[in-house]
Amino acid sequence: MNLSVHVATGMLEGVRQVLCPHCDERPSGVPADLIVVHGISLPPGEFGGPWIERLFTGNLPRDTHPYFAEIHGRRVSAHLLIRRDGEIVQFVPFHLRAWHAGVSEYQGRSACNDFSIGIELEGTDDVPYTSAQYTSAADAIRSLLAAYPQLSADRIVGHSDIAPGRKTDPGPSFDWGQLRSSIARV
Repeated sequence: MNLSVHVATGMLEGVRQVLCPHCDERPSGVPADLIVVHGISLPPGEFGGPWIERLFTGNLPRDTHPYFAEIHGRRVSAHLLIRRDGEIVQFVPFHLRAWHAGVSEYQGRSACNDFSIGIELEGTDDVPYTSAQYTSAADAIRSLLAAYPQLSADRIVGHSDIAPGRKTDPGPSFDWGQLRSSIARV
């Protein structure tokens, strides 16, 4: 996939874009220098359907599934979502703060949303992610690294790394070696 970041707009060109309201300005002078990988499925353990997109855009119907009643009204987002088939959807421009990390800390810095880019992969802790997802994630990350010099391949972490004990994603089913080797491929 030939992707590039349009730095002025913060948009990843060549992907579907669904802008969401759950974002705001980063603190002044704080660039993104961390990439956080997440896993998400809605309802839990189920893939496909419009539910992640509906959650990120604030349109998740409370009565469609019992779990949705628990999370209805939450204001969450990510910069990117990578579906099981490798489709990339962008929700938040990279220069804005997406609301993906919650209470978090990395290397002594709290509030990781302030300085990170959140990439959600449709998946669970116990179901392997797909080859298409690793390929798309690597393509997107390579584009981010090329566009933003403050990002680096050694500052890519899981949600569980910045919120230990509270979050487990992307989980043991996520193959970090596969992602890192895919990023390194030219």
